[in-house]
Amino acid sequence: MVQAVTRGDGTRGDDVTANVKTIRSIPLKLRGENFPAEFEIRGEILLPWAEFERLNKEREEQGEALFANPRNAASGTLKQQNAAIVASRKLDAYFYYLLGENLPADGHFENLEIARNWGFKIPNVIEKFDTLEGVFGYLEHWNVERKNLPVATDGVVLKVNSLRQQRNLGFTAKSPRWAIAYKFQAEQAVTRLNSISFQVGRIGTITPVANLEPVLLSGTTVKRASLHNEDIIEGLDLHIGDHVVVEKGGEIIPKIVGVDTSFRGMLIGDKVRFIQICPECNTPLIRPEGEAAHYCPNETGCPPQIKGRIEHFVTRRAMDIGIGPETVEDLYEKLHVRNVADLYTIEEADLLALERWGEKSVRNFMDSLEKSRSVSYERVLYALGIRFVGETVARKLANVFCSMEELQQASLETLTEVDEIGGRIAESIIRYFADEQNRELVERLKSYGLQMKMSEEKLSGRTDKLKGLTIVISGTFSKHSRDEYKAMIEQNGGKNSGSVSGKTDYILAGENMGPSKLEKAAKLGIKVMNEEEFLNMLTE
Repeated sequence: MVQAVTRGDGTRGDDVTANVKTIRSIPLKLRGENFPAEFEIRGEILLPWAEFERLNKEREEQGEALFANPRNAASGTLKQQNAAIVASRKLDAYFYYLLGENLPADGHFENLEIARNWGFKIPNVIEKFDTLEGVFGYLEHWNVERKNLPVATDGVVLKVNSLRQQRNLGFTAKSPRWAIAYKFQAEQAVTRLNSISFQVGRIGTITPVANLEPVLLSGTTVKRASLHNEDIIEGLDLHIGDHVVVEKGGEIIPKIVGVDTSFRGMLIGDKVRFIQICPECNTPLIRPEGEAAHYCPNETGCPPQIKGRIEHFVTRRAMDIGIGPETVEDLYEKLHVRNVADLYTIEEADLLALERWGEKSVRNFMDSLEKSRSVSYERVLYALGIRFVGETVARKLANVFCSMEELQQASLETLTEVDEIGGRIAESIIRYFADEQNRELVERLKSYGLQMKMSEEKLSGRTDKLKGLTIVISGTFSKHSRDEYKAMIEQNGGKNSGSVSGKTDYILAGENMGPSKLEKAAKLGIKVMNEEEFLNMLTE
């Protein structure tokens, strides 16, 4: 074993090699032969129920706080600085995904079975099926039998077995298209609804939150649960004082799923009504047509929105400025920071005058502020917090509109021509840049040295070989995945499209191309090319 790292934020995690070496079920050297020279294996480190109970009993005897559940205990243990403490807690590990070049088989299941022979602990409950009946039978079986497992589990992951098909299916921003999680029915509890609070999010979304009589659910005490929006409240016909059914979605997030009306009597309170005025700034709320959520439109004057946008801006995946929500609150209240550009006007003396700010923390903040000036253009775009523009959308936009100026001038039509950018996202971008205060904010950030265009290094790899061409990708491929082909098209100045139309110039076709697209291409006289022809276009 060379290195063990946590998942972290999906891009950067923590090196936990020393602690992982203490887990006996993880081999330090492989058995057998015929394994690749280098590969990665992914899995989950966990604490079995028996060890969890032993550990909590031990902590109780020593007068220490008990762990809420095995998951939190395992996570906390892995972060320990003392490897001897980690070893004493007897963590376990199961592996479920093998990655690398020259893997022994093209099947996900087959590779795991081979990895078992190398010394890895592969779950002995995994199975491969050729029919849906087999899958449904498996789900029904483990819905009952999971309670007899030595570890906590809340569902089953179903995966496409062929690695080639996995590559072709690719990934969304958050998950692989070749895998899906099936969650078992969550544990439920009944408790009293005491009151409703309404919270304002960073983009003005109003979220109703139920304040509950504390109840134990799936190993933790639940006091609050999200009610999401007005339609959910109306559907439940909620009254203050109701006894509500609470469950944890995915065993993590508490939510109200029903009302036990048998408890209703003379002491029942008022019917819960959704508010019409922002609880923070008293601005009348709006509910856009076709949407479930209410919003506060006072973007520049509503305190939670101002602070929320700053908190988003400084996160690791955005500008990576080393402060948290408490510090943002401090800067808002005491230094009157009212937008993200104000961060770059802060002086060291301003911070030293505040409580809890020492020379080292001030220096760290100023250093991270300086480093943020070199954060890439696509991350700056994401950091602005434009509604519906997440990390993936920001990357796609940056690849097509190579500067903030180009993006500001883009029309609705040119925006919706970008792969996976629909009307809702395009309209949000246009609305954002139509606001004079937002344009001024971007200009201020530019004047403070933030990156407002694609770097020369990234631009140097771009070509105009496909400039002006719109290409539709269809079917499955052997040389590259669909996502890789999409990236190649954008890198060479072309545009991806999901549907065939009169504007389509080419179709890049793999195996099993849809007959309707083929028929439409023939009707419109659009050239269909295979992988070799497309790759030749790029090398000519």
